[in-house]
Amino acid sequence: MTIKLLLIGKTTDKNLQKLTDQYAKRLKHYINFKMEALPELKNRKNLSEKLQKAQESELILKKLHPSDEVVLLDEKGKAHSSVEFSKWLQKQMLSGKKQLVFVVGGPYGFSPELYRRADQKLALSKMTFSHEMVRPFFIEQLYRGFSILRNEPYHHR
Repeated sequence: MTIKLLLIGKTTDKNLQKLTDQYAKRLKHYINFKMEALPELKNRKNLSEKLQKAQESELILKKLHPSDEVVLLDEKGKAHSSVEFSKWLQKQMLSGKKQLVFVVGGPYGFSPELYRRADQKLALSKMTFSHEMVRPFFIEQLYRGFSILRNEPYHHR
């Protein structure tokens, strides 16, 4: 299985990018992991919230294959502890799907069309994080999940 993280925009903070890259590199020890940042919309400040969500979601939808298992990282999604998340990951790995795609949307979230396409929604927290902060947080949790599955000492119980 391949795990892909689809994002809107690039990380502008060099420290966050370094941390994201560090965990992405560690994660490749366990699984084929890819991260793809889609370009931010041009003239975004001139677009309504609804139009911005629609255009960003359209970019995301073009990157998805019909066979992908699509998981939106969304505050309305299901929240897990790290151990629960590792068990969820294991289920996904055993599902027979070729690609598991996690999606981080733009600042206003996702369009109704993207919600309809999604197979699942996952919440990282009840708190709101910047889109740049979500990247290292989420990739670290993926890494933690795989280390839990392998009974490695990274996660302390």
